[in-house]
Amino acid sequence: MDLKEVMATNLRRARHDRNLTQEDLADKAGLSARYVGAIERGAVSASVTVLGQIAEALNISPGQLLEKPKS
Repeated sequence: MDLKEVMATNLRRARHDRNLTQEDLADKAGLSARYVGAIERGAVSASVTVLGQIAEALNISPGQLLEKPKS
């Protein structure tokens, strides 16, 4: 699993845990819902700046979005 996929999985899980739609998260992070969806699908790589915006919107550390799942 590459880092883009790890972030996609962690982002989707964190968003669902907070009962947020992609639109809700996009609004809180100052991003478009289409871009958030593309990140969740692993279709695009998020910049460090966007990683920070998303983490702040989810109230988690950026590192949590990049942690590989424990086997």
